[in-house]
Amino acid sequence: MKASDLFLRCLEREGVKEIYGVPGEENADLMMSLLDSPIEFVICRHEQAAAFMADVAGRLTGRPGVCLSTLGPGATNMATGVANANMDNSPLVAIIAQAGTNRLHKESHQNMDAVNLYKPIAKWTQSVFQADNIPEVVHKAFKRAATEKPGACVVELPEDIAREETLVEPFETGRNARRPAPDEKAVRSAVELLGRARKPIILAGNGCVRTRASKQLNRFVDRTGIHAANTFMGKGALSARHDRCLFAAGLGLKDHVSYAFSKADLVICIGYDMVEWHPHIWNIGLDKKIIHIDFEPAEVDQNYRADVEIVGDIAASLWALTESLGESHSWDVQEFREERVHMLGEMQEFGDDEGFPLKPQKILSDLRSVMGDEDILVSDVGAHKMWVARHYPVYHPGSCIISNGFCSMGIALPGALSAKRLYPQKNIVGLCGDGGFLMNVQELATAVQYDIPATILVWEDGGYGLIKWKQMNRYGRYSHTDFKNPDLAGLAASFGCQSIRVTEAGELIPALQAGFSEKKKPTVIVVPVDYSENMKLTEKLGRIISH
Repeated sequence: MKASDLFLRCLEREGVKEIYGVPGEENADLMMSLLDSPIEFVICRHEQAAAFMADVAGRLTGRPGVCLSTLGPGATNMATGVANANMDNSPLVAIIAQAGTNRLHKESHQNMDAVNLYKPIAKWTQSVFQADNIPEVVHKAFKRAATEKPGACVVELPEDIAREETLVEPFETGRNARRPAPDEKAVRSAVELLGRARKPIILAGNGCVRTRASKQLNRFVDRTGIHAANTFMGKGALSARHDRCLFAAGLGLKDHVSYAFSKADLVICIGYDMVEWHPHIWNIGLDKKIIHIDFEPAEVDQNYRADVEIVGDIAASLWALTESLGESHSWDVQEFREERVHMLGEMQEFGDDEGFPLKPQKILSDLRSVMGDEDILVSDVGAHKMWVARHYPVYHPGSCIISNGFCSMGIALPGALSAKRLYPQKNIVGLCGDGGFLMNVQELATAVQYDIPATILVWEDGGYGLIKWKQMNRYGRYSHTDFKNPDLAGLAASFGCQSIRVTEAGELIPALQAGFSEKKKPTVIVVPVDYSENMKLTEKLGRIISH
């Protein structure tokens, strides 16, 4: 068979159902082979968006999402989305075309060293040098992308290799390897450390969500009564309804959860990725004991000196630790209970507010009221991300997607589209600022073409709100953050979307319900937001530490 046919058969063997991407001249053989494959090719309008779609598909399913680009500018366009998946630990396989091997050694049209471009921003990169190697290269890419910690792998397929003939067949990939069990001595050491602690606290990260360890985390918390905070990407690992949940940790400013960590003498870090909330923020003075529970040994860091490392399957480690603990504990957790009460009060503070433009708290209160526990919110990056982390309670793991590693703007709109394709029965909302919305607004055309009825909620303030917020906090003034928008609702309508502009507080819930009722086309809801609440929150957080 032709090498491009073999390549697709290998993807089929890996369970690939769809590829997000943009066709090009140098991937033409692969595109022709797709005509005879059950794999669906979703035509995107930009390669970055294609990678974001694959990223969100990967983090929702645990199986690598797949994106494709041509060479040169196609490969550079896709790089941001690939880097985002890699730093957020989302399993992704990117396929990039390349010029023929007969001209890679010299200056030639659109030729660049894409493999070396991707090496710093991907988990593994490899060019296919001969057709017979395709089964090994493809399987290795998928295996490495999905293995803890997951990330992005990149496979380059030169155009002359793609059209070669080969007698090689895809091979059986075998069963997944068993995850390593925790070391008994490490578990015993953790039990001893817990026995000496007075105020232990849990920091549950993205690893708890992506490895499906939520059940064992809940069991551990129920058995011990220890309070837990989730990182932004770990939201839902412990339900916000659980009376020991301290909600999300990671806001750059001091907050109720930061105050709780300042009082703790032992931090149990479970599936924690340092990229989200650096320990220099919560381990000031290096006065805390640390138990590290993850698939990999602890990162070396001045402020993260783990006293015990339980390296292995996270769920199995939590089960072993729970089983090894005695029944009687004398931990002092009263202050942690108080912080939860304070946060619950703040979440309910503006639920009935009728002001306009709408306060961030009001928008999220309304959104939460119409979203089911397992419906999915995909948050973009911006000031709204901070509000989502702090004021959007999450009750089920994987139901709130926040990019908080690489933190690239523009992920929410394309990410919501792939989420809706995966889970058409769920309400899916992509929440963007107006800046992030315009970064990938072209994918509304993709949504209309493929009848993807996701709901896109755009917070409009006419500026880069998070940057302005941070500039004001640091300098007391801001610089070059304001911009002029087009008619965003009219722009969405021109793509063929259902388009709604909210003009008063009472219109948001009906607008969301209209979006959820639409079964064929996307809905874009534009809601003006009152970001004066940002600085009010800064002032409030400045007082928390002294309450």
